[in-house]
Amino acid sequence: MPPAPKPPARPFTPLDFQLVLLRRMADHNPEPVADARRELGVSIADMREANKRWQAMLRSPRSRSAAARYRSVLGAPESVTPRTIGDLECEALRWPVPLWPDLRFEVMLAPNGTVWNEWLVRAPGAPAPALHTLDDLAPWSCTVDEAARAFAPARPLEGTAPTRFGLSFTAPDADGVRRTCVAEFTWGLLQRVTVTG
Repeated sequence: MPPAPKPPARPFTPLDFQLVLLRRMADHNPEPVADARRELGVSIADMREANKRWQAMLRSPRSRSAAARYRSVLGAPESVTPRTIGDLECEALRWPVPLWPDLRFEVMLAPNGTVWNEWLVRAPGAPAPALHTLDDLAPWSCTVDEAARAFAPARPLEGTAPTRFGLSFTAPDADGVRRTCVAEFTWGLLQRVTVTG
């Protein structure tokens, strides 16, 4: 008797994708991630399973291009905008992320179809946070671009994983003393700031 056919795999949904974002952020900020999970009505096991399925999609020998993968999971982008960065002509594809209504998930697509950046950015028209001192740099308060502009000149640092980014800059503390800091971001969203000097 032939083995019973496997049930079809459950589709990977935008909710699952939000859990992938949260899974990476949980390493730095378990409390807000737990709050977000409760808001979404999912368990830690659900979050781990979504991340496991995402990693399997990335490593599959039949894996589609990153842009096609995002379209299949998130649907058609909310916007596709031509962008020039240096000599590179590319497109910025953006999708809403219900967990963070003021943000968009942005994928930068090179002319050959390669995705060379993927992270959260502020939604067009959404107010940017007021960033003046270290006290303003709370977890999830800003994106990489916003922190880099507020505390220019900021120096980019290599992240500890593909979805992580760092910035080194100086910023005043509550007493106005300028401090050297390192800010860590996951998927482009601030996770923590360490004062180094």
